[in-house]
Amino acid sequence: MSAGFGFTTIVAIASIVAGGIASVAGFGIGSILTPVFNTHVDMRLAVAAVSIPHVMATAVRFWRMRRDTSRRVLKTFGVMSAAGGLTGAVLQRYATSPFLTVVFAALLVFVGLAGLTGVSDRLRFGRTTGWIAGAASGLFGGLVGNQGGIRSAALLGYDLSPAAFVATATAIGLIVDAARMPVYVVTVRRRLVELAPAIIVATSGTVVGTVVGERVLKGIPPRLFRRLVAMLVLALGVYMFSRALA
Repeated sequence: MSAGFGFTTIVAIASIVAGGIASVAGFGIGSILTPVFNTHVDMRLAVAAVSIPHVMATAVRFWRMRRDTSRRVLKTFGVMSAAGGLTGAVLQRYATSPFLTVVFAALLVFVGLAGLTGVSDRLRFGRTTGWIAGAASGLFGGLVGNQGGIRSAALLGYDLSPAAFVATATAIGLIVDAARMPVYVVTVRRRLVELAPAIIVATSGTVVGTVVGERVLKGIPPRLFRRLVAMLVLALGVYMFSRALA
């Protein structure tokens, strides 16, 4: 199905917003664009199509913020999150129960509320806890198909500056994207060609949003940043609840 002008326009607007949010919170491109594409094509093709602008914008964001990446967190939480995410993605076809989505949404709501109330400010991950949190968040995110939100939720357990938080989340996301995107492209490559105009628009939009969002990030105080991420995590949890119960 070819992309019409109205659909392409919606994609353009949504992709800029998604890129901006991802630059501030460390996630958001897949959460926003996948439902948009899903209004035009089936979910499998939507996920594959969004993986292209997602990996491009993530690569741009990582390159621009690479110096802020926390190597300590990347070596513990990051490695296990990527491994867990890939494992979850492989197992996803065998675990499609809506119950998983409800539990996932409940977890995001809990983390979001904990962040907004200040409870999560007292939570700090050590090396061992980081390994466990990384593996669990990656596996759960891979099973449900929304790794960015749960990854950022778990990263709230680290004492990171806003720039380090986003840069580290981006680095982890890029590792996962590099492994999963080729699989998506190979399995539905012919159908992706039909969506080429919308994919190009989405890629351009997310890159523009990434650059703009990075400038906004620099002006956000650390305490306000944590509350903002918590609010976005809570919003994602509520949204997933609504989809699961619809």
